[in-house]
Amino acid sequence: MKELTNMNVSLRQLRAFIAVAEEQHFTRAADKLDLSQSSVSTLVHELENNLGLRLFDRHTRLLQITDAGAEILPAVKKAVADIDSVILNSSELRTLGRGRVSIAASSVQAALILPRLIEEFCNEFPGVRVELHDVAEPEVPRMVRSGEVDFGIGTESDSRLDLTAHLLSADAFAVVMRPDHALARRRELRWRDLIDVPVIGPRSDNPIRARLDEALRNEGIVLRRVHEVHLPLTMVGMVEAGLGIAVMSTAVTRMAAGLGLITRTVKEPLLTREVSLLLHADRSLSPTAQRFRDLLVRNRLELTKE
Repeated sequence: MKELTNMNVSLRQLRAFIAVAEEQHFTRAADKLDLSQSSVSTLVHELENNLGLRLFDRHTRLLQITDAGAEILPAVKKAVADIDSVILNSSELRTLGRGRVSIAASSVQAALILPRLIEEFCNEFPGVRVELHDVAEPEVPRMVRSGEVDFGIGTESDSRLDLTAHLLSADAFAVVMRPDHALARRRELRWRDLIDVPVIGPRSDNPIRARLDEALRNEGIVLRRVHEVHLPLTMVGMVEAGLGIAVMSTAVTRMAAGLGLITRTVKEPLLTREVSLLLHADRSLSPTAQRFRDLLVRNRLELTKE
């Protein structure tokens, strides 16, 4: 048998061999493959030359598969079936007939924004599974870096080159408070009005807090945080219980209103935080993830709608 490295076996040759073996006739095999009889004969002859084997004994009125041909026929059928499966799967992935997309998002986007987009996406592509990981803000870039998710939605606080951040939108920092809080009576709030006021906020490893603290330090302002927690829902709940005010972004407005709280943007200066699509710089997105990414970009203003 010829060395494997010298072979130039084609899928068309293998299909011709299978058809002739099943039909035991070149003309019927040609009809099955929608080819001419001479083309099928040529393909089988080329395969025999490539393999260095005689696959059929040809007589005037009789065509019979050889022992060698019969021996390799099951393996050839399996190989062709495997290739057909790859082609079919690739087509389904390309057309989003099936597949999976995995997203990490901070809990506010995960709870208030992404479910609507996931519903729209799954209605259009019911064969695709969407996995949503609702995590604390610092977990989002970590999960993108590790490859646990296709991409993330959150705030990137460092300049490491393994992530790329594509700005989706920005929302302003605001105070969430009970309607009976003294600050609620003011028509406008400034950051200096918050000095010495008990504040509830995220922990020090949160990238949103890091950007806010840096901006306030430039103004000579330091907030007095009395409670530090991970999740926005916990912060809102602590405000509702009367433990202080929370400095958050306006993305929580709907959540706060559901508990009877008010959200007031803080000015002088007006500070914002960015909501970005975080991707790994060295990994390509699957067709499924690309399509959901496009949906996010088209609906990017929804990420900060109050």
